[in-house]
This record gives sequence, C-alpha cells and structure tokens, in this order.
Amino acid sequence: MPPANNPSLNGKIALITGASRGIGRAIAERFASVGACVAVTARSLDTASNDPGTLMETVERIESNGGRAIALAADLESARDREALVPRTVEALGGLDILVNAAGYAQYETVERMSDEIFDVTLDHYLRAPFVLCRAAIPVMKRRGAGWIVNIGSVTSLPPIRPYGEFDRHVGPTLYAATKAALSRFTQGLAAELEEYNIAVNQVGPSGAILTPGAARYIPDGFPTEDVSYLAECALQLSYLPAAERTGLVTHSLHFPNALNFEVRSVDGKTVLPPPIAPEYSHPGIEPSGN
Repeated sequence: MPPANNPSLNGKIALITGASRGIGRAIAERFASVGACVAVTARSLDTASNDPGTLMETVERIESNGGRAIALAADLESARDREALVPRTVEALGGLDILVNAAGYAQYETVERMSDEIFDVTLDHYLRAPFVLCRAAIPVMKRRGAGWIVNIGSVTSLPPIRPYGEFDRHVGPTLYAATKAALSRFTQGLAAELEEYNIAVNQVGPSGAILTPGAARYIPDGFPTEDVSYLAECALQLSYLPAAERTGLVTHSLHFPNALNFEVRSVDGKTVLPPPIAPEYSHPGIEPSGN
C-alpha cells in the first residue's frame, strides 16, 4: 500500500466534474500529480461563460506538470449529456476508477423570492447529476473490482447556528444547503450499498469558505478563506484505500488532515503545506474524522 503522505494513483482513471476552475480543477491537478489519468468536464472546452477558467486551460496545467488529462465538454443540466458522460469517459480512456462530483451552480436566494428555475437548476447540479453519474459508474467499477466516489459537500449542510447570522437570515442559502444535506445522506447510503463491492463513497467539503470564481460573489471582502489545496488533498486521501478501510465519511478540508495526520501538498504535488488550522468560526457540528 502506498504511503498515506503521498498516495499513488498510477494506472487509475478519474472523471472530475466542474473541472474548468476552482475546486474541480484543483482536484484534477492533484490527482494527475500522483499518476491518475483524468477526464475533466464542464460545459465547454475553451470558452468561459461568466467566470474565468476553461477545460483546455486545466488540461494544459496538468500536462505542463507531466500529467495526463483529456477534456470532455458536458452540460450537467442536460439529461442527454449527464447520461452520456460516463460511457464517453470509458470509451476514451478504457475504464473508470474514480468519480469526483465537484460541479456546482450556487445561486442563493431566499425561498420567498426563489424562482422555479433556480430550484430546478440547484437540484440538477447538486443531487440529480451526482445520482446519474454514480448510477452509470457503479457497474463499470464493479467490473474493475474496486472504485472510489467522492462528492463535494458544504458546511452549510449543517444546521444554521443560533442566533442566526446575516448570511442565513438574508443571503438565501437554504435550498443550496438542503441539497448539500441530501448529498451527505446520499453519500452515506451509497457507501452502505457498495462497500461489499469494494467501492468507497465519501464526501469532503470546505471547513469554511474557498474563494473560487463561482463563490466569490457570496464571500464578503476581507472574509478569511482557505487554500483549495487542502480540500484537493482530502479528496486524494479518499480515493485510494479499499472501501473496507475508508468509506461513508463526510469530511471537511481543514479538519480531516489533522484528524488522520496526513501531509497536505500543493495541487502540483511539489510542495508540502503547513498543517491546516481550522478557523475559530468553524461550525461546531463538524466531525473532524468524518465519521
């Protein structure tokens, strides 16, 4: 078994959604740095809609670091694209060992003012797409004798802290948080279904906030944020052990490394980062080990 301080994914094939920027890109880079061949996916190959970052830029970053990657454009709001994504990955790369559901579309609004469109898109990104991709990946992983599924969660899935703050009162994270809470339970239930097939299912989310292009509009100026490298490292640590040893965890980026005592490296794998320090404002309901 490779050392926990820098596991090897040599020979493994990973599909990572939402990989044109932010968390998905960081995970793709980190996985490629330890030998995985990664299929990265987002809406388009070389154009950005509202936020900076493209799939082809992600591939270029990985290849410049000596890694292997291919880009597959797919719109996860499209039923056809969702259903076809895993088969396309298998056809292009010969299989699938790791699935990371990192794509997101956070559009906050209070329930009173929320449109049906925002409701539907939120559920598509955070619950329907992971469900469809997992359903398609499971038989592929069963045939290969092992697999790893990592869902990206959120600390907002935990109950709002009393007395309620400005964010929970007026910004409108309720539906987003509810879908992330559902994803946590989905993760734990799917882990129970698949453990006997040596398919591990886990979840990791930020301990606080990560300043990604998509999240920037909801993070106040001066609010402390965390390096995405810590979350990417956690995703790696959830993607190599047998399911009997590590499955069904709901973890957080600045808590999990200290709980399990593993090193965190930069996304290119070249630099060991300082041990993480969970912020004082961290939600008291976080279980550091993820159990």
